[in-house]
Amino acid sequence: MSTATTTLWAIDPTHSSIQFKVKHLVISTVTGEFTDYSATVQAPAEGFEGAKVSFEAQVASISTGVGQRDDHLRSADFFDAQTYPTLRFESTRFAAKGADAFELEGHLTIRDTTLPVVLAVEFGGVVVDPYGQTKAGFELTGKISRKAFGLTWNATTEAGGVVVGDEIKLVASVQLVKQAA
Repeated sequence: MSTATTTLWAIDPTHSSIQFKVKHLVISTVTGEFTDYSATVQAPAEGFEGAKVSFEAQVASISTGVGQRDDHLRSADFFDAQTYPTLRFESTRFAAKGADAFELEGHLTIRDTTLPVVLAVEFGGVVVDPYGQTKAGFELTGKISRKAFGLTWNATTEAGGVVVGDEIKLVASVQLVKQAA
């Protein structure tokens, strides 16, 4: 994609959230987020179909609101933040699925494992904010298997259930800021 015919967008972290949800003890859901991340989108001059998306999160920024759990998630039992400080996503396809719907495909890298991921994307629109910045909004959802990425730690309850579910729901609310040409 040549830069002459594209628009560069960057994520606005003050108006975005990157979250995950996982079952705990099979009966409830724990929500967490990454608080230190960056993303860019290189889109065609008109619209977003065919855009190239690049995302990176600092694993040490993981937060579930419980310090002891966050420390465990940063440990070698899960993300091993010391050895693998970032997780990354690089798109391979961004295709329209309707008027305000897209499908985003790409490769997600967690630890030393890279796997294909498909995310549903809802386009919220483009507006100019009171400060003259052009912004675009998106809601993204998807699911991954944590075990497929080497996040295999678990424990068994007295009743034989598991402490942490395998399916991770990904939920992101993203606001992009159009960058100067």
